[in-house]
Amino acid sequence: MTPLDTLEQQVTGWAPTEGGAETDADWLLAQAECVIENWLLAHDKMPTDKDKEGFRLLGLHRQAAKGDPSFNACRETCRELAYRYNLVKLEPGSAENQQRLEMMKYLVHHLVLFISGKLQEAGLGDFCCSSRPLRQAAH
Repeated sequence: MTPLDTLEQQVTGWAPTEGGAETDADWLLAQAECVIENWLLAHDKMPTDKDKEGFRLLGLHRQAAKGDPSFNACRETCRELAYRYNLVKLEPGSAENQQRLEMMKYLVHHLVLFISGKLQEAGLGDFCCSSRPLRQAAH
């Protein structure tokens, strides 16, 4: 399992590869799955292989949110990742794919920050994904 700090470095350092947009979208989606796997493993849960709406990412999110309503704060991030992924896969030669991949990168980074924050502050996400509890603890 790749630690969250390593995932953050890999995602923020991501750049398009010669493998093409579809390969890059696969990689970014896999990184998002790995982020939620970190959360599940930190809570002694075996990550599911089941998908929801065709995406393992959404299945992992569903599993992680059980018993923790504040985890739903990142549901739309996961859904947006799935949406961007579908756009890249459905239109592999689109001129817009570079922008779609950049958005996927930012969404995965957001997910890393949210999960990292939740591992430090359990209530993070009760009202939004604000890091206010983390900022207050630092002072």
